[in-house]
Amino acid sequence: MGVWELLLVGVVMLLGLGGVLTPGVPGSWLVWAATLWWAFQDRRTLALLVLAGATLVLLVAQAVRLQLPPRRRRQGVLTQRLAMRGGLGALIGFCVVPVVGALPGFVAGIYLAERARLGRHGEAMTATRTVLRSGGWRLFTEFFAGLLIMAAWLGAVSA
Repeated sequence: MGVWELLLVGVVMLLGLGGVLTPGVPGSWLVWAATLWWAFQDRRTLALLVLAGATLVLLVAQAVRLQLPPRRRRQGVLTQRLAMRGGLGALIGFCVVPVVGALPGFVAGIYLAERARLGRHGEAMTATRTVLRSGGWRLFTEFFAGLLIMAAWLGAVSA
């Protein structure tokens, strides 16, 4: 596979990660579809193993999301801005402390956004808990699956 094709796959995966944070966009499926296209173009055993792992991760993430409590639709609780800040925090956490850093990064991203908006620690903690209960955990599950798939792809491409 050429550099331009790999770059295109990476861009589609990044768009998929952004799509996870956008309501109504099947972002994790877009990340998986990019992995599928790459694996069929690459045809190495490693590529097919990454595809199998990505499929497993995506299906497990979907099953976990179904087990989480449904999103409580409250006006202005999980806004697009909070989703983006949580996603950015998860991405930074994932890079700083590989894999396990995504969870504290996600929560910290939401907390810092709420702290900046509300100004007080106690109110920001309460708002963060409310955001996580009103769909934040479901969002994190899908975003984390996308991060894992993209990390596996990057590892396979660099191998």
